[in-house]
Amino acid sequence: MRFSRKLRKLFSGDAIASASEHLSRLTHPVNTNCLLDDIDWLQFKDLRHKYPYRPGSPQINRFEDIVYWIDINVERAQDLWLDRAPPLRLLDLGSGAGYFLYVCKHFGHDVLGFDTDIEPLFGATTELLGVPRIVGRIERLTPLPEFGRKFDLVTAHRICFHRVGKVREGVEWSPADWEFFVNDIRTRLLTPNGRLLLDFNPRPDGSSFFSPELRAFFVSQGARIFRSKALLGMDPKVRPRFKQI
Repeated sequence: MRFSRKLRKLFSGDAIASASEHLSRLTHPVNTNCLLDDIDWLQFKDLRHKYPYRPGSPQINRFEDIVYWIDINVERAQDLWLDRAPPLRLLDLGSGAGYFLYVCKHFGHDVLGFDTDIEPLFGATTELLGVPRIVGRIERLTPLPEFGRKFDLVTAHRICFHRVGKVREGVEWSPADWEFFVNDIRTRLLTPNGRLLLDFNPRPDGSSFFSPELRAFFVSQGARIFRSKALLGMDPKVRPRFKQI
């Protein structure tokens, strides 16, 4: 039984798509040295003196590891074919330290971040990376602000804004909350061919974010679900593609 489950996993749609991602990256390599050469390493090193480690925030502290996060965000950009796409207008929700925006800017895209100002380190790194950011918070059943433009791609990685209260309480947005959020972005922020990419953290027990109820909801909205990601387009009747060139 275990062997048969492994075979099913090996030849599943996710496994095939994952292999395709890896092959795409291999056949279109990105020289990350170009990205790293433009970084002021002395100023980044000085940030740790300005913003020392805080007890209880080890994950935040990891964001000073520049090489690691550049590599992670190059892969994120490549999986959306942003290293090969014509210039796009891109909004990153929960933009954090700004590395994804920095990578996308390097690939020629017009970028904008949106995040809270809770972590001073994030604001400092975003400024050093030279990427624009608007400060604000994503709230349940509340429209996002007016950004003065529409976007070809709206992204959100390592999402946590859907949690209501503390993580251990386990209260999250309902499908109705997600419907409001998706509809708000579709009607006000996306261009006619725009896409929305949501990339979720696993649950505390390591299981997928997509419970049967949530998976059914996102599928009903036309989402293409792949591992931790849900990709949505303007039309809920049409499943968008990660590749858009």
